[in-house]
Amino acid sequence: MVLSAMVLLVLAGVVVGAQALSRTATVSNHLSDRISPARTAVVEFRAALADQETGVRGYLLSSQRQFLEPYTRGIGEARAAVSRMRALLSDEPGALAALTAAEQEAGRWRAVADRLIAGHPAGAGPASMAVVLRGQDAFTTVRSRVIALDERLAEIRRDGRADLDRSRRVRDGVFLFLAAVLLAFIVVIAVLLRLAVLRPLSRLSAAVRRVAGGDFEHRLTPHGPADLARLGHDVEAMRRRLVDGLAASQQARDQLEQQRRELERSNADLEQFAYVASHDLQEPLRKVASFCQLLQRRYAGALDERAQQYISFAVEGATRMQSLINDLLGFSRIGRVHNATQPVDLDLVVAQVEDGLALAIAESGARIVRPALPTVHGDATLLTMLWQNLIGNAIKFRRPQGEPVIHITAAQADGVWTFAVQDNGIGVDPEFAGKIFVIFQRLHPRDSYPGTGIGLAVCKKIVEYHGGHIALDPAYREGARLTFTLAAAVPAAVPAEDAPAPAG
Repeated sequence: MVLSAMVLLVLAGVVVGAQALSRTATVSNHLSDRISPARTAVVEFRAALADQETGVRGYLLSSQRQFLEPYTRGIGEARAAVSRMRALLSDEPGALAALTAAEQEAGRWRAVADRLIAGHPAGAGPASMAVVLRGQDAFTTVRSRVIALDERLAEIRRDGRADLDRSRRVRDGVFLFLAAVLLAFIVVIAVLLRLAVLRPLSRLSAAVRRVAGGDFEHRLTPHGPADLARLGHDVEAMRRRLVDGLAASQQARDQLEQQRRELERSNADLEQFAYVASHDLQEPLRKVASFCQLLQRRYAGALDERAQQYISFAVEGATRMQSLINDLLGFSRIGRVHNATQPVDLDLVVAQVEDGLALAIAESGARIVRPALPTVHGDATLLTMLWQNLIGNAIKFRRPQGEPVIHITAAQADGVWTFAVQDNGIGVDPEFAGKIFVIFQRLHPRDSYPGTGIGLAVCKKIVEYHGGHIALDPAYREGARLTFTLAAAVPAAVPAEDAPAPAG
């Protein structure tokens, strides 16, 4: 209500002030654009009449025609001045009447002057003083009319100035009144804000701080204006939701704690299983394989070909079971046994992998092309397993003809390194892009390519343990291209896409 009243008052003051300003501007423009130029024209009119009188008197005293030139010129100037004054004083009837009287009197004087000039031919000698004085007496009446016109314009100017002063006083009074009323309204609004808003808001703020301090059971009771009361109710509703959320969160934490304990027990069981699998389960397999081999050697001559084949199958199955158990144990140990995170120089890691695969590289004629690799955060043993599996797979799954070429690239962005291992081998169909990372999933028969089918599953687990992501690039069809990411340990000083240098 106070703001509405203030707006109405300001609008009313603006209207009154605008009228006062308009009136001030009108009076000021009238004085400057009409009255002042009209008074200037009166001066010109008087000067033109004086030139006429001077020309007539000079002619009468000298009888020479050149003295009539001011008279002729003055007539034109007087008419121009009268025309200009009529245009300027069109809204001043009193001044126009005075101007008409002066113009008529000037016309009568010119009639007298023309008779005097006509009655005294050129070269007749000086006229008598009676003739000259008759012209001067006739001009005195014209001069008085012009003076009356000028006094009338001066009076109009004085009235205009007085009107202008009144308009200015009204304008200043309106503005001062508006300033005083606005100041009073500001004081009233400040008091109302203090009583109706700030005080209830302070109480609400204190209650909110109490809740924020941990007293979530403290209820908020808002007071004050409707908007502030609605805000208080909204805060109270938020407090209740927070209390409900905290209760649900505590229940969830209890459930998580219970699940953590169960997971710890499950991990302990898994550790026990790993121990049993690595000792108790492998021992019978070793015995089966050993005794089958002894049986094959001792009774080689007594057994027929089918029996020899059966024994070979048994030895092969036991050996394969041992490999599967060892690979499964290695897979389960990722992140549990090897978990020492530290800066790892991948350049050194890949060089060690190349040394370990030197025989396979030499036999296949493989060529590894790579840049200088960066340092990353991770476990050195796990990262060695990662690169060994990736490079080993690129060599294993080569084409029957031609030498395998393996390209390794690395690029950094936002503190993360993206690596790619690309070969020219038999490749992987994009429809199997997800299957190749599943444990013990093979795309080829065992007699075509050896192994248990766990290598890429190990790579996936190692990369995800380091917070990265590994995937097959389906757009690359000249072989296989695997990309993965690792966190950088230090900023790269040299761009990773520098010209690669062959290694291996």
